[in-house]
Amino acid sequence: MTIMDGEFVAIVGPSGSGKSTLLHILGLMDAPTSGELLLHGRAISRLGDGERTTLRLREIGFVFQMFNLLPTLTAFGNVEIALRLAGMPGPFRRGKAKELLEKVGLGNRLSHLPRELSGGERQRVAIARALANSPKLILADEPTGNIDSVAGLAIAELFHALNRDGQTIILVTHNQEIAERAGRTLLMRDGQITGTL
Repeated sequence: MTIMDGEFVAIVGPSGSGKSTLLHILGLMDAPTSGELLLHGRAISRLGDGERTTLRLREIGFVFQMFNLLPTLTAFGNVEIALRLAGMPGPFRRGKAKELLEKVGLGNRLSHLPRELSGGERQRVAIARALANSPKLILADEPTGNIDSVAGLAIAELFHALNRDGQTIILVTHNQEIAERAGRTLLMRDGQITGTL
């Protein structure tokens, strides 16, 4: 399997087919039991843990089904912390966090805690956080799985807009609207890619 820069790829298949495991391997969180993962021509298996962590922090943004927001931080704080972990200076972090939340349509919700946001808004915060370090790749695992259909369509359009702007996106989904917006859809069954749509 090859993913090119700027592609929008959806991975679909029944539960238990290995979609999330594949995403974790692509995100350098799990190691493959066989084969080789290359990221921009670099063999990941030859990198140490520290190098993989640095690569993950700088090159890959993650969006999870359960949002994984820190409950005691505001929307702004949840995005800003990703920039802090990357060692960005304070004034840059604050400006970038605000800019990203405005980009996902939450410029008026900066000071709200996750519990004060709808599911769709929480997912938008998670997307803004994933974009914080200008990653080359966004990985999303069922990003519309815990939100209603209207919010899901808005998230689908946001991913489509990000891809139009050149962002590489790989996502696992059961949402047909998101899969239809992808440039390519991979089908999985029993741990194997069985075809494309």
